[in-house]
Amino acid sequence: MTDCIDPGKSSWPELVGTNGEVAAHIIAKENPKVSVQIVKEGMMDNYGIVKTTPHIG
Repeated sequence: MTDCIDPGKSSWPELVGTNGEVAAHIIAKENPKVSVQIVKEGMMDNYGIVKTTPHIG
């Protein structure tokens, strides 16, 4: 039998439309193994709103 280790959550579609700083906090809380970096160009609009689903990778 192989042990199954939960790698944690890997995507957050529910964060689309939220503030980027708030989204980063939620991601770090839900998967502490993840190092969160906010990518502004092409990912958020001028108001810091998440436009696409944040994901690992």
